This record gives sequence, C-alpha cells and structure tokens, in this order.
Amino acid sequence: MAILKFVFICLEVLMLFNVLIFVHELGHFWAARWRGLKAERFAIWFGKPIWSKTIGGVEYALGWIPCGGYVSLPQMAPMEMIEGKSGEGDAKPLPQISVADKIIVAFAGPLFSFLLAIVFAVLVWAIGRPVSESETTTTVGYVVKDGPADKAGLKPADKILEVDGHPVTKFGGMGSSITWRVVRSEGATVPIKFERDGEIRTLDVTPVKPATKVFQRRALRQIQIEPAQTPIVAFTFTNSPAYAAGLKPFDEVMEANGRKLVHYGQVAEIVTASGTNAVTLKVRRGGSEFTLSVTPEKPVTPPELKAMLGISWVSGGKMAMAHPSPLDQVSAGVNTMVNTLGALFAKGSDIGVQHLSGAVKILNIYYLLFESEQGWRMALWFSVVMNVNLAILNMLPLPVLDGGHILLAVIEGIRRRPVSHAVLNFIQSGCAIALICFMVFVTFFDGQELFRSRTKDPEPQFSPKTLITPVLRN
Repeated sequence: MAILKFVFICLEVLMLFNVLIFVHELGHFWAARWRGLKAERFAIWFGKPIWSKTIGGVEYALGWIPCGGYVSLPQMAPMEMIEGKSGEGDAKPLPQISVADKIIVAFAGPLFSFLLAIVFAVLVWAIGRPVSESETTTTVGYVVKDGPADKAGLKPADKILEVDGHPVTKFGGMGSSITWRVVRSEGATVPIKFERDGEIRTLDVTPVKPATKVFQRRALRQIQIEPAQTPIVAFTFTNSPAYAAGLKPFDEVMEANGRKLVHYGQVAEIVTASGTNAVTLKVRRGGSEFTLSVTPEKPVTPPELKAMLGISWVSGGKMAMAHPSPLDQVSAGVNTMVNTLGALFAKGSDIGVQHLSGAVKILNIYYLLFESEQGWRMALWFSVVMNVNLAILNMLPLPVLDGGHILLAVIEGIRRRPVSHAVLNFIQSGCAIALICFMVFVTFFDGQELFRSRTKDPEPQFSPKTLITPVLRN
C-alpha cells in the first residue's frame, strides 16, 4: 500500500507540475498560430526527445531534462541547444516576421501563466485552503534556551509588532513575516518591537547563522523562536509513558505542571526540569477536560536519548479553512517574487543564487503537499504562487527566457533590421548552457537537502507497560 501511495502521489505531482508548463507553452503556441508563425516542435522538458509524435506538421515531444518546456519557432530565434539538435542548416529560409509579432508571441507564455494563476486562485477562493494556527500569529510560542532571542530577553507569549523597523502580520513565509524580516536584515543586531502584558517594548537581538558544510546551502539569519500554537498530540510512541497514560491523537495539552502552554516545546522543557518525577498534564479531548500524571522514562533505544513522555506533536497547531480572495492570492505571489529578486540583488543580503530552488525542490514541495490530508487544496494554492513566479521569471530580459525574446525584438525594431542568425544562435546557445549549468547547480543543493529530509531519526523504543484509561470530566 505504501508503494502504491507513493506512485499515486508522484503521478499527481507530475500531472500538476506539467500542467503549469503546458499552459505556459500553449500560450506561445496559440499566439504563434494566430500570427502565422511556423511551429516546428511543442516540447515539455528540454534536451533530445525521449518521446515524440508529429501531428499536422508539428512535432510534440517530451525531453529528457525534467525542467521547463518550449515551442520551437525558428522565425523567433534558433533553439538548437535547448532542442538537442546539432545546429546544421535549415531546409529553406522562412519569411521574416514583424517585431510586434515577436513581442506578442513571447509575451503570450507569461500571460497564460498569469491567467492560470487566476484560475487556481478562484478555485482556492471557492474551496478554501487549510491555514495552521502558527501561520496567523505573531505571538512567540517557544524561545530556544540560550539562543539569540533568549539572551536578548524575548519570552513566550510576547506579541511581535515590528522586526527591523518593518511591521509584521505573520510568523513565517515571505513579505511581512517575522522570519523574512530577520532573514532580510543587514545590521549586526535586529530591532524587535513587541507587546508584553499590555506594554510596548523594544530590544535588539543579535542573529546567528548555524554552521553548514561546504556542499550545503549557507544558513540564513535566525533568532531561534517559534510561533505560538496549541500543543496537539499527533501520536504517542508504543509503550511510552504517554501511551500508557492514555493520551490519544488530537488531544490538546493545555497545561503542564500548572503552566499554561503556548507551544509543545515547553513540555520538553518542563520534562527536562522534572527529571524522572511525574508531570501533571491538563488535557482537552473533544468537549471534556481531564488531568493525567505521566512519569518521564528513558527509552530503551536509542541509548543517547534522555527521559521523555513519548509524544509526537502536530506541527502548526490547530487548522482552519481560509478563503483568500483571488486578488490577495495573486498579489501575495507577486510580492513573493519581487521580494525574492530584491533580496537576490541587494548588496547586503545574505540570500544568494544557491538559495533559489529548482525542479527537484518544487516537485518535493508538491509531493509533501499531496501527502497531507488536504493535499489538493494546498497544491492548488501553491500553484497560484508557482504560476505567478513562472510569469515574472520568464519576463526577465535574459536570452532563452521570454523577456529576452522581447528585448531582442525591441533591439531589432530600433536597428530596423533583425539580429543575424549566427549572433542569435551564439547568444541562445551560450545562455542555454548557462541555464543548464544553473539548473545543475541548484539541483545539487536541492538533491542533498532532499536526502537529508528523507533520512529519519530512529524512533524511541520503550519497555512494555500497562495502559491506563483516563477519567474524563466536563
């Protein structure tokens, strides 16, 4: 069953990912047909075809390099490098096309991607998308002991208002988020404005960047805090103290030893402080509440683990269904892309080319989304961002990209004569090589991150014990 699930999710990922590529290239193809251009090939992915079929004089192909796609339009620009051809001469010259036609055909791809983003955004607006409790808060839930925020004096339950002089509305993600503003800060310290017990305060936090190996992406700035979220049990490890005490999935742990909890990490702190003494948990299950006394225990294996309760927690806390408007979704996608490009080219930014993601990372994100209970809703929402990104990236004025074709067409209009085939071929081939090298570069980092994320730590094993049924009370 696990293998069938894996295969099915992979098929879902490939189908949706290729829909994004197909619609973008369909824009070029239809615009070319409308303007009377010759279309030689409609290809998904790059390189020499591993499958092809000719219909109506157009070769439809699937390349061997799993990234992107293209429509071969010889009247626009030579595509030998991307198509995997040898570059030998054409059978006969084709008539020249106008500058306006070149711009229309080049612009049609990003336009179709943007329109697809709107279609997905309308679907998400209608059916909704799950939003975790941690996404909608700026309240601190957990502060890593002896970390930058802890040393500066930030505490759980503090509500952050501004980071580095910028107002924040959420904890993670791009734009007006705490995480992004920390990453994008450039000073030696990061000013944090927050509210505690009704009082507005400000403190400076010195961010850190964890050490990484040469083959890993450089770590970005962090102050080591996590958002407030209700501690919800995902599952308990077999024979663990929590399992024996009767804790069940979806139980909400409200308090531990009388301390109100705003993050599951606080439970670990309390357990560490208690040693092997029993910890009293206040739990909500459905409409009932009860208390449990759970004694931490050191697992039999792995031997290096300390005494614990044996609980795995739900990441993000409670979930709610949001229905963001199409305008909000598309605007968020545009802001994400603008912020990314701004950070990439900013002089003092820590974000570099190696932090960009390629096809492997994108496919992995889709896979993880489809693994979740609300997979299709999450995948549709992510596709809004992806289509906006695809539209904006392709409008960059770089040869091979659509913006590059538009730039060459504008140059042709200014010069009043087309750029020579030899020059175009040189530019296209050089940029194609650079693009392939870039894809290999980011795929290297994507691949090793994927390997690390799929390497699971061994689960703790506990000695068998008697299961206790808790007494519920309203």
